[in-house]
Amino acid sequence: MLVKWMRCTVVDKVGFERGQRKWAGLLGEPGFRAQGGGWSRGRQGVVHLFGFWESRAFYDSFMARSHDRLAASQTGTYQDMRVRLFEYRFDVKTGFEPMFADADLLRVAHCRVHEERAEHFALMQEKVWNPAMAGSPGMLRGIFAEAEPESEFLVLSMWDSAAERAKYRTERVERLALRAQIGADVAAIAGDVIDMEPAWTV
Repeated sequence: MLVKWMRCTVVDKVGFERGQRKWAGLLGEPGFRAQGGGWSRGRQGVVHLFGFWESRAFYDSFMARSHDRLAASQTGTYQDMRVRLFEYRFDVKTGFEPMFADADLLRVAHCRVHEERAEHFALMQEKVWNPAMAGSPGMLRGIFAEAEPESEFLVLSMWDSAAERAKYRTERVERLALRAQIGADVAAIAGDVIDMEPAWTV
């Protein structure tokens, strides 16, 4: 499965939200699974969107045929668009499905990892971070994905409330980071917390 992460800064909120509804046209696209996202909690005007496709081939076909037509209605409503593509590696909690309807909050972590430490980083995600997140009340599901060949990883988790996620974060993250040797693996890490916008879910 291919994961597309889009991030931009909105300059015309009304126009952007009106244009966002046009993406319902994705539903007829071969290989399209789901798309959803919302507004950053910490960065004014920043939007994150996540799209899921069965494969890179389906996605490339969509980009060549239909993308520009759907995107046209949002021209001029945002700036600084950044798009990254990642390939699914494994679930953060068992049985991942790209569904957004029950999620109130998304958490995204984008990690650039030292190339020689990439497999160790993935192993620690599986053995240390995943069980801790999966055992947290309020954590619904998540995905761990990789962009090759840059040794970049995406961890996307879906939560049913901000309060539950805050509980997980304050209690456990420092201890887990030490156990996972994150300082040795990671060259750079950036993240954000996103309030879901249900009207944008396709």
